[in-house]
Amino acid sequence: MEKLTFYAVSAPEKLDRIGAYLAERLTRDVARHRYGYVLIAMEALDQLLMACHSQSIKPFVESFLHMVAKLLESGEPKLQVLGTNSFVKFANIEEDTPSYHRRYDFFVSRFSAMCHSRDPDPEIQNEIRIAGIRGIQGVVRKAVNDELRATIWEPQHMDKIVPSLLFNMQKIEDIDSRIGPPSSPTVGVKEENPSVLAENCFRELLGRATYGNMNNAVRPVFAHLDHHRLWDPNEFAVSCFKIIMYSIQAQYSHHVIQEILGHLDVRKRDSPRVRAGIIQVLLEAVAIAAKGSIGPTVLEVFNTLLKHLRISVDFELGDRRSSCESTTLSISSKESDERIVQNAIIQTIGFFGSNLPDYQRSEIMMFIMSKVPVLGTTSQSDLGTRRIQIMLLRSLLMVSLFNALPAPFLDPLLSPSLMEDSELRQLVLEILHNLIDRHDNQSQAQRDQVLIIPDVSDLKIKRDKISRQDVSFMKKHGQQLYRHIYLGCKEEDNVQKNFELLFTSLALTTIELANEEVVIDLIRLAIALQDIAIINEDNLPMFNRCGVMALVAAYLNFLSQMIAVPAFCQHVSKVIETRSVEAAYFLPETIFKDKSNLPKSLEKDETDLFFLTNKIAESLGGSGYNVERLSVPYVPQVTDEDRLSRRKSMVDTVSLQVDILSDNNGLEEQEKEKRRLVIEKFQKAPFEEIAAQCETKANLLHDRLAQILELTIRPPPSPSGTMTMTAGHPHYHSVPVYEMKFPDLCVY
Repeated sequence: MEKLTFYAVSAPEKLDRIGAYLAERLTRDVARHRYGYVLIAMEALDQLLMACHSQSIKPFVESFLHMVAKLLESGEPKLQVLGTNSFVKFANIEEDTPSYHRRYDFFVSRFSAMCHSRDPDPEIQNEIRIAGIRGIQGVVRKAVNDELRATIWEPQHMDKIVPSLLFNMQKIEDIDSRIGPPSSPTVGVKEENPSVLAENCFRELLGRATYGNMNNAVRPVFAHLDHHRLWDPNEFAVSCFKIIMYSIQAQYSHHVIQEILGHLDVRKRDSPRVRAGIIQVLLEAVAIAAKGSIGPTVLEVFNTLLKHLRISVDFELGDRRSSCESTTLSISSKESDERIVQNAIIQTIGFFGSNLPDYQRSEIMMFIMSKVPVLGTTSQSDLGTRRIQIMLLRSLLMVSLFNALPAPFLDPLLSPSLMEDSELRQLVLEILHNLIDRHDNQSQAQRDQVLIIPDVSDLKIKRDKISRQDVSFMKKHGQQLYRHIYLGCKEEDNVQKNFELLFTSLALTTIELANEEVVIDLIRLAIALQDIAIINEDNLPMFNRCGVMALVAAYLNFLSQMIAVPAFCQHVSKVIETRSVEAAYFLPETIFKDKSNLPKSLEKDETDLFFLTNKIAESLGGSGYNVERLSVPYVPQVTDEDRLSRRKSMVDTVSLQVDILSDNNGLEEQEKEKRRLVIEKFQKAPFEEIAAQCETKANLLHDRLAQILELTIRPPPSPSGTMTMTAGHPHYHSVPVYEMKFPDLCVY
């Protein structure tokens, strides 16, 4: 062998003849089963291949590969292993120049077939499978290192290589040990365990994938999981995609996510558990890619998930309708399976959304909100619309964060169409809490639920000074929040959780958004809620009336301690003490624990049990609060949607309140009230509205004076004789000056 090697190195032009001679001898010896001579010939070829690196080695390599193919084609396991070992040695050699004509199609097919060996002898089967995996690894290394040889990534090759590796990876006993980043098992473990060797080869293959061939490497994974029905249960599928996400380059993560979404679309009519398995795989992939390169797929992920959420709801309702017509017991299990799909989608939306930057989360919130349907505007039944509303709001709850609460988002969130159901209102309030709460005070505010808190300082509430943005927000949108809470308290189907969430809403608004002006508004709102229970114009059940009274007591107790005005605290404490003795059902500790102890009626003249506006005004007035607005009863804003909704018209509510005020007050009190309303209007109404009314009155006055004084109307002498508003003003026009016979009097 030493002489042959020296001769080949000294005369490299003879290498091709040496290779041809050895190939001829090996072919003859294989046919005659002279395996000893076969081993000698392959050893000689291996040593010559390792020793010679000249240009003349190209023809020799062709002879070498022909001999390896002969060994792999034989039915003898030892020869197959021998041929594989020789090919692996060849794969580790770096050639000086690329070979443009060499192809490895045969080796891909043969090594892939060896990975699926079914030899009856377990040891031989294991040996052949290991040889097949090592051969695939050699092909990948040899083909990938040669930049001009991209054929290995073609679909016909990947469709053989990837399933062969996954087939052996399925034998992994401890899946949890395989889901992390690439490990480095010992050589002994690699050689003895086909599953470990296959996984490392799979990681290496994915690590070498580039932008153009990533999809070709991932798509066969879906085909394998589909063919072997590995989505339910999906432990192996989850393990595979964790390996994929950890192995590929981070900037290609969005390719994998797009492929999973596409496969979810393909399997959209499969069983719920299969779809749930795919969605869980998506969740795991997103978890690894989070805060990395998600790429342009952010909106696509949410759009696809929301689409499948609707599909799942449709399937669930279809199964429910079928159950009414059939007596089979499998329908209920299908319904519960669809719930599994829906929960998986919501969990994925929440996890994905929580890892996005704030600006993207805000966009996603708007996107999800735009998908929430309104009753009567879709072809679906009311039950289907309600179900989709609940699912989408649950998704929104998972994504929501505090931001500036833009009106395009706040308007649909607080829409009356989302107040038709108790569960819908609960979800809306929970979303609202996430939007308002910046210091994670929800857990503190909800710790005692709706209770009379003896000392609010024990809650350790975190609070900052109210910012200018918060003040501006409450001026623009505060009435929307108050209105939503007010209407929420008037619903007949309220349960204890609704009252708890309403209390939390009031508490968080106080903590995060309340200055002195907002505090006054919140007190007006609380007194209006108390009037709901006392007057009961909506014919609420007694539990609801007592629940509202308990809510008001708990909130005013909380508010009085937050603003720390002693006289206010004293009045609230006195009313609570009186209630605890004479009307315990007006306190949350009683009404929400013992619903059987309800009164038959509520007496309106028991003022000791009620929080009184004049008492509160006296207590706050001495501490510098502007209490003039406390005398103006809170009336919720009337919106256009109120007139179109199925709810009771807010116009009727306003007129009833005005009638009540008129009946209870004399003429003198009514005039006083009118003056206050005028003052309040000039303080709070928009300038355009005030200007328009004043202009109308001025025009009427002018017409009257013109008749009395017999004015002579002439055109204005100069441009200075006009009063001009800016073109952007809603009442923009020019008003001429009228000169009269009395020069000292001029009316515009």
